[in-house]
Amino acid sequence: MPLTRDELLARLSELGIKTTTIEHPAVFTVAESQTVEIALPGAHTKNLFLKDERGRLVLVIAKSATGVDLKALAKRLGMGRFSFGKPELLMSTLGVTPGSVTAFAVANDEEGRVNVVIDEALMAHDSMNCHPLENTATTNIACEDLLRFIRSTGHEPRVMALTAADVAARS
Repeated sequence: MPLTRDELLARLSELGIKTTTIEHPAVFTVAESQTVEIALPGAHTKNLFLKDERGRLVLVIAKSATGVDLKALAKRLGMGRFSFGKPELLMSTLGVTPGSVTAFAVANDEEGRVNVVIDEALMAHDSMNCHPLENTATTNIACEDLLRFIRSTGHEPRVMALTAADVAARS
């Protein structure tokens, strides 16, 4: 059974992680979320649930404005061509529905199938905003606390540049 929002928030509290959650109308896309007034500091996120041709899974947690080149990302991760994971796979692996994909959902990946990639641009902020397993609320969490939470689920997040300009600057 996937975690509920209340169970997630309780787990964060048990880890000593402080968060602030704001309720709002359901949003399913980054574009929709920009129409909702959310009085929270920090970077807003978008999340991509990806599957490569061998069935390997990746959850990309990116700054909402970051353009992610899926072909280049697959190559950098040593994976095959990406496609978006189907809703059934999303639910069976991360326990959420499309529109509610979030970094917090890795808590539901008890088999450790999902690789977690975090946009380096997010880490330039003190905090970020993620859905608390439902798209009717947004939770603000310190970036370092999110990394600690993800690690507590048995996943090791990989922080990396995701935009072509950032990758080229490092080459």
